[in-house]
Amino acid sequence: MKYNKIIFVSTDDTCRGPWAAGIMKKISGIDAESRGIISLFQEPANPRAVAVAKDNDVDIADYMSRQLGFNDFSADTLILVMSESMKKKIYEDFVEAENVYTIKEIGGETGDVDEVYGCELSEYGMNFEKMEIVVKKVVEKLNMNFNN
Repeated sequence: MKYNKIIFVSTDDTCRGPWAAGIMKKISGIDAESRGIISLFQEPANPRAVAVAKDNDVDIADYMSRQLGFNDFSADTLILVMSESMKKKIYEDFVEAENVYTIKEIGGETGDVDEVYGCELSEYGMNFEKMEIVVKKVVEKLNMNFNN
């Protein structure tokens, strides 16, 4: 199946989700979006996340977080979450939820993408590099299976 929209979902949509969407656009040209499962009000991306993204040619400086909502689900939308617990929570909280996978699951791996809030800048950098690897695998999988 071809998806017309890809949404990355993280906890508060201020770091991992915007990173993943920005990385996807950078490496594939696909304009992905991001949302949070706990984004009750809009806030800017985490300053450390912005700095690390900028160092890696991904611009999230003007990004403002958004809450995941029932309108985000459709048959042609792929929802990629950072953890199994997020996936479970989405299916529990949204009766309209469909096409929800962990980012590593789509990329052919198991496990979660770690949260980096409050870490040193160097840890943000290492986690950004890990996110790039995971997103590249997602793009390869989408190109191989979903866009044929």
